[in-house]
Amino acid sequence: PGHVQYTRNMVTGASTAELTVILVDARNGVVEQTRRHAAIAALLRVPHVVLAVNKMDLVEYDEKVFEYIGEEFAGLAAELGLPSFTPIPVSALAGDNVVERSAHMDWYRGPALLEFLETVPVAVGPVAAPARFPVQYVIRHGEQRHYAGQLVSGALRVGDHVTVHPSGEYSRIAGIDVLGAPAEAAYAPQSVSLRLADQRDVSRGDMITAGVDAPTLTQDVRAAVCHLADRPLRVGDRVLLRHTTRTVKAIVKELAGADPLAANDLGRIVLRTAEPLPLDDYAVSRRTGAFLLIDPADGATLTAGMVELGRPA
Repeated sequence: PGHVQYTRNMVTGASTAELTVILVDARNGVVEQTRRHAAIAALLRVPHVVLAVNKMDLVEYDEKVFEYIGEEFAGLAAELGLPSFTPIPVSALAGDNVVERSAHMDWYRGPALLEFLETVPVAVGPVAAPARFPVQYVIRHGEQRHYAGQLVSGALRVGDHVTVHPSGEYSRIAGIDVLGAPAEAAYAPQSVSLRLADQRDVSRGDMITAGVDAPTLTQDVRAAVCHLADRPLRVGDRVLLRHTTRTVKAIVKELAGADPLAANDLGRIVLRTAEPLPLDDYAVSRRTGAFLLIDPADGATLTAGMVELGRPA
């Protein structure tokens, strides 16, 4: 849906999407809701964007109209930082270029919409990313402790040297259980339990990582955000920040784009947390680069955030 009041719905859907189709009326070209859709696709780092120029039958299947809209959107994409997009002229009513290529637009040499959707390559899976294991639950068996949770990215193997965040303690994986049975390795997004070779003070909300690509441990969080709640968000507000399985107190230090942030507003934020968090840039990891802000009074979700570690102060 393109209406402004559904921005929060679009953000929720785009957060896990591999591709987004932005629909444009050929008679109107790029309008405000097109800009909002494109901004969300850029903000949420959706890997593939299709610009579907619809109702080509109402502009006499004019190639120049299609080219003009494509050029206009290309300028918007460059402004927003969208790396690429695929323009496709269609008529949903007549079925032109929806399932099969249309004879009405023989000047168009690209794929039909369905053909493109069936052949577009998906992004590299979470297994190829650095290993990140947020601890969800600690299971005690006598003197032994098992750390249960979902491996959100990467792979872990028995014998791997690991780091526990935020404490910074080191250890080694002594055992892995998958579905209650011992395993030599675990791969994202499996839910597993781990045993460490050393007795470490590990609790819910800690993150176990392996390899040289460690997350950034920080209390100063810079992020792009979409405000979801009807209650506005203001500088100075005290909130709870939920990142993977960890929830910490935080305060809103800065807001850019709008102050206060109202429902469906997009903006940027600077937060100071009471405890350090192991963060990845959202551009690198959607799972460990995302967070929610929560109202400490009633537990309502306020804001969705995408970490921007590389953004200057």
